[in-house]
Amino acid sequence: MSFDLLESAKNIFNNNVVSQASSQLGESEGGIQKALSGIVPVVLSGLLNKAGSSGNAGSLLDMVKGVAGDANPGAVAGAIQGGAGGLLAKGADLLRSLFGEKVDAIISMVSNFAGIKESSAGTLLQSAAPATLGTVGQYAVQNNLTPNSFLSLLDTQKDKILGAIPGGLNITGMLGLGSIGELGKKLGGLASGLGSAATTTAGAVNLKQANSSNRWIWSLLLILIAIILLWYLMRGCGGNKTGTTTTDSISTGQLADSASMTVPSPTAAATTRESIKVTLPDGTVLDAFKGGIEDQLVAFLKDDSRKPGKDVWFDFDNLNFKTGSAELTEESMKQVGNIAAILKAFPKSKIKIGGYTDRTGDSTANLRLSKERATSVLTALKKQNANEAQLLGAEGYGSQFAKAAADAPDEERKKDRHISVSVREK
Repeated sequence: MSFDLLESAKNIFNNNVVSQASSQLGESEGGIQKALSGIVPVVLSGLLNKAGSSGNAGSLLDMVKGVAGDANPGAVAGAIQGGAGGLLAKGADLLRSLFGEKVDAIISMVSNFAGIKESSAGTLLQSAAPATLGTVGQYAVQNNLTPNSFLSLLDTQKDKILGAIPGGLNITGMLGLGSIGELGKKLGGLASGLGSAATTTAGAVNLKQANSSNRWIWSLLLILIAIILLWYLMRGCGGNKTGTTTTDSISTGQLADSASMTVPSPTAAATTRESIKVTLPDGTVLDAFKGGIEDQLVAFLKDDSRKPGKDVWFDFDNLNFKTGSAELTEESMKQVGNIAAILKAFPKSKIKIGGYTDRTGDSTANLRLSKERATSVLTALKKQNANEAQLLGAEGYGSQFAKAAADAPDEERKKDRHISVSVREK
């Protein structure tokens, strides 16, 4: 499963942490939970802003790695209770690194948003900052991230982080930005710049290789012309001789074969999918492909040992949209109908639809398009008489979980463009 920075950070602040913070700070658990719901994305937004502004990804990477050990509930609870050995001081330093002189204003903003005392908001921010940033640090350590791959990670996570900032927290105003989108573009532009630099370098190498290849081909052609000319002259000098020189003929033939082999033109073999019949518990028989979504989904729903959940996803494999839109093609309705039939045959099952895009284009537009396409599939299922109680909604994730780079070949990027079904109950 793809890494989800926001959810990983949120999971640190479990019910036990909330309860202890409520008791220690004299605040309601609801107030603590509301404060933390804003603090986590605010701290991560500060990291995004710093990464998009400073141009020093190396020092930021070292910073988050330095607090990787603090990304756990015990450290947070200990800091709130005053027994964490300087973690609050560490948190204060981290906040100053991210927000500078705006820290006090952010504390006041969180206090007003959650309805808790400023002193409580300050303690929560200082204890939560190391744990939240430590989540990034843990992932960076485990995956040996470089400064460039660290920036790429933040770029893939930014849409969800920025989208999680509550409306009552004007973090963009605090950072002197006009909008959330402006913050996202700063980081996106920096990440794109890194990709462009890599592409330029690769292009220079390819150009050099191409020039070298062209010189070789021209040399080969000149040799070929010289041999033909020599054969013609020797034939002319031979008067009435009609025979040709065997060696020349063989040499010419060998060169021609060699030249043609340097530019092969293989024909790619078409992949043929195996058609199968999928029989449902109610006797309905579906036309599908072996290993396709119908095949996998029915096998999963029949297997009592496999549990449903938010991590269980199956990709549509015969679903298409009209270019640049969320309108399903007519051919796609067959698979939509098959999923509706599966839901009817398994009435206890409940699903959610997810939409995904690759990394090309504007990330905000991609997020919107993925949501629209997921919703389009959900609407189509309803029109196919799927039980609405079994449909838990649709969500777009944009390029958040895309694996291929924006400049990767389309064959790689198309794997990131899909609509999926998550089985939440069975």
